[in-house]
Amino acid sequence: MNNTIKIIVNGLITGLFLQLAIGPVFFFVSNVTLQRTLFDGFAAVMAVTIVDYLYIILAIVGIGKAFENVKAKKIFGIVGSLVLIVFGIIIMKTAFDSGIPDTVNSTSNSLISSFMAAFFLTISNPLTIVFFTGVFTAKTVEFNYTKRNLNLFGFSVGLATVIFLGLSVILFSLLRETIPVIVLKILNFIVGFVLVCYGTTSIIKIHKQQSQLTKCLTNE
Repeated sequence: MNNTIKIIVNGLITGLFLQLAIGPVFFFVSNVTLQRTLFDGFAAVMAVTIVDYLYIILAIVGIGKAFENVKAKKIFGIVGSLVLIVFGIIIMKTAFDSGIPDTVNSTSNSLISSFMAAFFLTISNPLTIVFFTGVFTAKTVEFNYTKRNLNLFGFSVGLATVIFLGLSVILFSLLRETIPVIVLKILNFIVGFVLVCYGTTSIIKIHKQQSQLTKCLTNE
């Protein structure tokens, strides 16, 4: 039970941290809440959550098959870490170049409209599954997760989407003010930098594990 709680907490922390890499989806949900209603905001959050879980499931299924082979696990561990580094670099590079897109049609008050708009906006970026794969691969290598542990971890990561965006919707509906864009951009840069560091550390760790394994086999 204690290990289960640790996995859930690790997933929530990882998911909440990833949510700090604020992008177009976050801006869209915030605009829906500010320009429409609280319920429209929650409809958009539901759509984003469904897509996130879809990509999480696909990522986990891919990892499960790939990790049947030890060598494949090492390769995917390195590739996953490189994915994190690349995403981190992209986030840092674009942190101060992006603005808040005006994508909300304020003339529509339909909950279905809010849901579908957020759904298609989120699912239009299939690279999200590559990002999730990179994160899950790195975590699996770091903590040696089993398939069950990985499923629980993935559920917790997806739950973080509900928590972060849900609380954001409530906050926006209460304040009805625009958060300074510079604050969000600084957060983007910090998240990108940490992802680069995490990916680099994972590669170093994989290399050390491989060196230790090679040394043990040589001694035998």
